[in-house]
Amino acid sequence: MSSAANPLRDAQDRRLPRIAGPSGLVIFGVTGDLSRKKLMPAVYDLANRGLLPPGFSLVGFARREWEDQDFCQVVHDSVKQYARTPFREEVWRQLGEGMRFVPGVFDDDDAFARLKSTIEELDKSRGTGGNFAFYLSVPPKFFPTVLEQLKEHGLSDAPDGSWRRAVIEKPFGHDLASAQELNRVVHRVFRQSDVFRIDHYLGKETVQNILALRFANTMFEPLWNRSYVDHVQITMAEDIGIGGRAGYYDGIGAARDVIQNHLLQLLALTAMEEPVSFDAKALVTEKLKVLNAVRLPKDLGRHTVRGQYRAGWQGGEKVPGYLEEEGIDPASRTDTYAAIKLEIDNRRWAGVPFYLRTGKRLGRRVTEIAVVFQRAPYSPFDATDTRELGQNALVIRVQPDEGVMIRFGSKVPGTSMEIRDVTMDFAYGESFTESSPEAYERLILDVLLGDANLFPRHQEVERSWEILDPVEEYWDAHGRPEPYTAGTWGPQAADEMLARDGRSWRRP
Repeated sequence: MSSAANPLRDAQDRRLPRIAGPSGLVIFGVTGDLSRKKLMPAVYDLANRGLLPPGFSLVGFARREWEDQDFCQVVHDSVKQYARTPFREEVWRQLGEGMRFVPGVFDDDDAFARLKSTIEELDKSRGTGGNFAFYLSVPPKFFPTVLEQLKEHGLSDAPDGSWRRAVIEKPFGHDLASAQELNRVVHRVFRQSDVFRIDHYLGKETVQNILALRFANTMFEPLWNRSYVDHVQITMAEDIGIGGRAGYYDGIGAARDVIQNHLLQLLALTAMEEPVSFDAKALVTEKLKVLNAVRLPKDLGRHTVRGQYRAGWQGGEKVPGYLEEEGIDPASRTDTYAAIKLEIDNRRWAGVPFYLRTGKRLGRRVTEIAVVFQRAPYSPFDATDTRELGQNALVIRVQPDEGVMIRFGSKVPGTSMEIRDVTMDFAYGESFTESSPEAYERLILDVLLGDANLFPRHQEVERSWEILDPVEEYWDAHGRPEPYTAGTWGPQAADEMLARDGRSWRRP
């Protein structure tokens, strides 16, 4: 029988290749915050946008004595509270029919046997085709147990013509040795191409826009090098403290939590060469070239800074210092602020410093990449004319107020020649009618489609630890983090670090 073209299919509908085939998602640790606030709402939003197959199934696994309908109610409440798209009863009803709950702990063989029979039942009743992704939304210490159980009970082995995939949340190890060990465990159970390490930053529209901005336009790429760029600042600032994450955060700290993954990934996308295509292999090749060329400064004392917030005022209320937070050891040396200077030893970036900083309880919540350009080499203007002029900059705002801003000099209206900084702003919210999907929507859909573009490969994870480990070792051997007041922009030493280079941090 010849495959006739579908008369109802519009060739211009760009969604069609992006609709997942028959499949299901199993979430371990389904009662946690990540699952309630991000994963379950993202699944609903995908269903609402028509991007999931009709028989899509969602299986929760956790230590609760719930029935399927209890789980359904929890998902319903999470979706109502956190979903991005409007609640529609018919979408919910179809999704709800494919929801199952398996109670148990991770070393419970009976629970995994029940999980296996649940998956087999869904294959028959919902037509999931044996295709399942296992999402490990659990503390890293449980990764090996869950993976071994999946192997032991034959859950990681896909039936003929089907797939089984593992989705792993950060932190992926806490140093190079632990990341390598974890990779060995994962790859004993799943093939490399079936392992998806989530870095939710890479799911954000604005991060993907770095590639569009650089490679789909002719006006930026010619300037994107050492001849024109003075330095690059990559900032991820949070205005919150550690909340209820003391158990996870203490002993990990800001650099391991954010620089090792999010910020080094942003650096790789900002600095990499043009890939031959946007498939996963070509992207990884270029990102790895950049990460392999990254060099730490010789004097880590002068070019790295760590801090720890102390009590202060934020958003009009008094907030406690890190050492007064519940569950924190009063002698803790965990960093809640980290800044490091890196250089990239290749032809494009030789001599251009990349400054990375992250922190909690800073002035405001913002993530941005600022490419700061050199000053004009010759200026016919008097010094007084350009007193108000800073350096040209291109700023990619990842969150919030997603968009791109260009800062340049313009003449102030009037009879004298006075030049001042002005900005041109592009905001996603104003330029497009559709709101940006949540990062987890894009990433869950990519997992179900088997598209690994936006997922760091194990080589990138290990190389990122190679870059950060010497800094952590240096900090361990040298004193304590410098205190900074909550609500400010970090410790004094961070300003001094840039001042020594004749530069200053951008105030986002």
